[in-house]
Amino acid sequence: MSNIKLASRVTSIRVSPSTAAAQKVRDLQAEGRKILNLTVGEPDFDTPEPIKAAAIRAMEAGETKYTPVNGTVELRKAIQHDFKTRLNIDCELNEICVGGGAKQVLFVALMATVEEGDEVIVPTPYWVSYPDMVIANGGTPVILPCGEDVGFKLTPAALEAAITPRTKWVILNSPSNPTGAAYTEAELRALGEVLVKHPHVLVMCDEIYDRIWYADFAPCSILGVVPALKSQALVVNGVSKSYAMTGWRIGYAAGPLDLINVINKLQSQMSSCPSSISQAAAAFALTADQSDVVKTVEVYRQRRDRAHQLINAIDGLSCTLHDGAFYLYPSCAGLIGKKKPDGKVLETDLDVSLYLLEEAGVASVHGGAYGLEPYFRISTATSMKIIEEACAAIAEACSKLQ
Repeated sequence: MSNIKLASRVTSIRVSPSTAAAQKVRDLQAEGRKILNLTVGEPDFDTPEPIKAAAIRAMEAGETKYTPVNGTVELRKAIQHDFKTRLNIDCELNEICVGGGAKQVLFVALMATVEEGDEVIVPTPYWVSYPDMVIANGGTPVILPCGEDVGFKLTPAALEAAITPRTKWVILNSPSNPTGAAYTEAELRALGEVLVKHPHVLVMCDEIYDRIWYADFAPCSILGVVPALKSQALVVNGVSKSYAMTGWRIGYAAGPLDLINVINKLQSQMSSCPSSISQAAAAFALTADQSDVVKTVEVYRQRRDRAHQLINAIDGLSCTLHDGAFYLYPSCAGLIGKKKPDGKVLETDLDVSLYLLEEAGVASVHGGAYGLEPYFRISTATSMKIIEEACAAIAEACSKLQ
């Protein structure tokens, strides 16, 4: 038994529930169980060959040394061009930072700004890491329920009511993990009008899924819609989801120069710089032909539509059709209170997820992990075959409930 005394910042946070769910799947599979895994928030496609070839060229050219802490000029120019042409965001090269994944950028931004007593508004359902990132950096997450009745999105009235003198950030995730909900230009403009009135409030825009897009309106960012927020907005993105580059670990952000400078200062002490080879691959990905992204998004759309159809055909479940990302967030309210074959009652969405795992061999993540019940998240970043098998198994398991 170790006598090491751990810091409170570590003991006060959880292991990521999605990571824990994925580990549970691996454990069951190691025991010989057949598990249909719908927990993974990672593209099942391989990184496109032209991107891998760009990385090889960079290695052969000797681009294997340290880079500037805020990323290579080549990559920052690619990010600058992408933000301008796609999202109407104007930023200078020194207003861009590059990190080891979007998650690192988010965490370091909070580290750079949040102190004891500061509040961070976290709309629910939220990505599982947001509250714990805030707590780890000494802040207080202010959990703001945004239910299905408002499309799982933050409203201007709810935002206005939640802001206090202690509010440091509000987090906007669009498209959302876990719901896939995405904000329209009008919705972002209305939120922006609230934030402009409160210049002490920063807005953290997590837009990592904004190329995996199905809506009939174009992707947009609050900073592109409300340029007056330039001194308040940090727009975070990366190459992990859109280009199937999760293991390459490149995320980036554009924001106020003083904030970007502090993020860079912290990263200089943490990791010096992101991988030079990954940066070269990311720069190529952002500037090359986007046909591979278009193809994968169409596959994701087909999977989404099929999973949505099958889930909504199951008695006790219902699911909205989302605008982006590769998740569905079905309501299991119709199953709460029902009895399992062993006579035990399903009382929470965690009970439902565990029942589906035990009875159907289908792994999901319960809605409580995302701050809004009773739901569960399934990922469609897997084959159509697995999606159809999983939905059939869920239907059979649900039919056994009384």
